[in-house]
Amino acid sequence: MKDLTPAKDTLDPIEIASRDEIAALQLDRLKWSLNHAYQNVPHYKAAFDAAGIHPDDLTALSDLSKFPFTTKQDLRANYPFGMFAVPRTDVKRIHASSGTTGQPTVVGYTENDLKNWGNVVARSLRAAGLQPGDLLHNAYGYGLFTGGLGIHLGADALGLTTIPISGGMTPRQVRLIEDFKPKGITVTPSYALSVLDEFNEQGLDPRASSLEVGIFGAEPWTNAMRTEIEQAFDMHAVDIYGLSEVIGPGVSMECVETKDGLHIWEDHFFPEIIDPNTGQPVEDGEMGELVFTSLTKEAFPIIRYRTRDLTRLLPGTARSMRRMEKVTGRSDDMIILRGVNVFPTQIEECLMATPGLAPHFQIELTKPDRMDQMRVLCEATNGGDSTDAARALASRIKQTIGISVKVDVSDPGSIERSQGKAVRIVDKR
Repeated sequence: MKDLTPAKDTLDPIEIASRDEIAALQLDRLKWSLNHAYQNVPHYKAAFDAAGIHPDDLTALSDLSKFPFTTKQDLRANYPFGMFAVPRTDVKRIHASSGTTGQPTVVGYTENDLKNWGNVVARSLRAAGLQPGDLLHNAYGYGLFTGGLGIHLGADALGLTTIPISGGMTPRQVRLIEDFKPKGITVTPSYALSVLDEFNEQGLDPRASSLEVGIFGAEPWTNAMRTEIEQAFDMHAVDIYGLSEVIGPGVSMECVETKDGLHIWEDHFFPEIIDPNTGQPVEDGEMGELVFTSLTKEAFPIIRYRTRDLTRLLPGTARSMRRMEKVTGRSDDMIILRGVNVFPTQIEECLMATPGLAPHFQIELTKPDRMDQMRVLCEATNGGDSTDAARALASRIKQTIGISVKVDVSDPGSIERSQGKAVRIVDKR
């Protein structure tokens, strides 16, 4: 793989500023954001007043812990535009969640918000090793989902040439990669595996493609999957993080030269880690739930939003800003099986370490009697012994996670392929 480390003189000065400079900027912007939300969003005024706290009470960054959390339910309760802090006519873009598990959450952006969003995504794409003039194959979905259009904003801001192919039509994805020869691809990691399958189906060598870096996000993925993708394509695989409630893609980014966690763009987003059970902040380095407060958003300020994503904060390395570890899972995706906490990423790690199995899987939960049961549905590689592979995976899960599961290994292609975010858990209880 080529060295894609960006030159230091191409970075924004704040990326390599001192921690004192970053903290001073954060405090100034945090005071503005709290006041902006309190004065212009009825929900925040009511929530702050009920907690007996006022934006003027914030005199240090640590004072943020005194303010109430914002949850997805708060956003749904104010559907569609109740959380906007500017007149609707000043909102230049609206995005929304799918609403598959309830009322959609709606977010808005002013013209300045869109500029800031483009800048943090451009910063992220540059951290991945892309440079002005490079060709980017953008396979994130376009539309109300923030992925496709958010990446496109940043690609424009960085000066890339964008192929806005969106998701789906996998044979066409491969054809355009072969014909247009992009340097980078942005896509969910699970759909990258579908693209890889299509390369093999067409008899093409993915290692001979033009791709030098893949930028993967929108769902948790493991370092084992990183290795699988990097070896298959002979390209760098880096992680990007974002969520629509905070802005979309570009909240944090893994740097291609280190691949040691995602640097949070702390000049725009203030992170906290809390104990998901007590809501109390924990020290940097401790595992917990990620909470974000926006520092510059005009249309849709967000104060102490509980993401439900589980990670920990670490000191900066390639940049001065703190890193978050790759998300290990979500507190609301956690499976409690006979008293043991299990995350899909743990099953993925076991799967990737078991010879004879492809990296496609689903977890099926049933309750045939009084006890919950888990069945892992996966695929054999071509020519693999499915019986031995199933036994090996079940044994590995038992040894590493401590639970007994059933494993069904089917023929290649039997697991439904993702066209976007993968559906990992099928709950039939």
